[in-house]
Amino acid sequence: MVLRNGSRAAAAAGAVAIGFLLLVGVGTYAASGVSQQSNGVGLALAPGTVPAAYQGLIQQWGTKCPEISPPMLAAQLYQESGFNPLARSGVGAEGIAQFMPATWTESGVDGNGDGKKDPWDPADAIPSAALYDCAMARATVGVPGDRQANLLAAYNAGSDWVLKYQGVPPFAETQGYVRSIKSLAQSFTAATAPVAVSQQASGAIYFAQTKLGTPYEWGGTGEDGRFDCSGLMQVAFASVGISLPRVANDQWYAGQHPSRDQLRPGDLVFFATDLSDPRSIHHVGIYVGGGYMIDAPHTGAVVRYDTIDQKDYIGATRVTQDGAAALPNRAPDGTITGGSTLDGHGGSTLNTTAPSPTPSSPAKS
Repeated sequence: MVLRNGSRAAAAAGAVAIGFLLLVGVGTYAASGVSQQSNGVGLALAPGTVPAAYQGLIQQWGTKCPEISPPMLAAQLYQESGFNPLARSGVGAEGIAQFMPATWTESGVDGNGDGKKDPWDPADAIPSAALYDCAMARATVGVPGDRQANLLAAYNAGSDWVLKYQGVPPFAETQGYVRSIKSLAQSFTAATAPVAVSQQASGAIYFAQTKLGTPYEWGGTGEDGRFDCSGLMQVAFASVGISLPRVANDQWYAGQHPSRDQLRPGDLVFFATDLSDPRSIHHVGIYVGGGYMIDAPHTGAVVRYDTIDQKDYIGATRVTQDGAAALPNRAPDGTITGGSTLDGHGGSTLNTTAPSPTPSSPAKS
């Protein structure tokens, strides 16, 4: 829900538009030659996915034990706070890593060596989150299966439940948390091979094309036939069964990030005021090929074709069903909700002292 500043010269209609229509045919994807990328989580962070102020910390501390990685740690921090070092949850969790005060007293560390442990200081909170992950990995080291999944389950539900079930326990919240973090980590992982093409991209482009000429409206999501930039993208992907979040800088994490020379029709393309900080993303469009996108640019303009070759271009996202589903929710005030607050039970709000939680709905503390 963002206002696009400044005007953009619209591309010529007519023959140019016809050319764009041809780009979304089946042949576009069949001829692209893009191969599937492994689902494995790599060690390098994808450019532009983490605010520059925290990139070094995440890269350094995300390798403190074999079961974690910088992309996984970045995914957790984003899931918890949206990289907001001043985040405070409704139950009192604090800082970028969302530690509850009691757990911070027990598990927080002085990561920057300034003589104090401060949950509001990312230089302390990020190392503490990584070390907490590693502690959960050690606590579940003898459990069979995916060790990263086991530590994430322990982070969410507590290590006792992982030990009891000898793997991820059958709690809907915990299974969803593990699935979300492992999927979301892919958006933070630097691609080592071409990113697989989205199967829903053609349909999303088709929807956006049907809205060409529609007036821009800040906050518009189509209820009155008008859209802003992220509202148009949200409804375009909803038309092919993918639920995107409302704002552009959250849509940025709905999949992996192809490089400029790997762009394919259907990729979302993003623009930011600070290219070192994805939180400053202020505009999004859908790529149609040939260096052009369809977007809803700004007040007074209409949905149209625009060039992506602009100085504030930060990158692109190839949206996937799993990537979109892994994104955290936001409360009406814009704060992240649905994370896994570290509350002293070994993670989350699950009460590990409950005698017999039902598998589909674990007891809440």
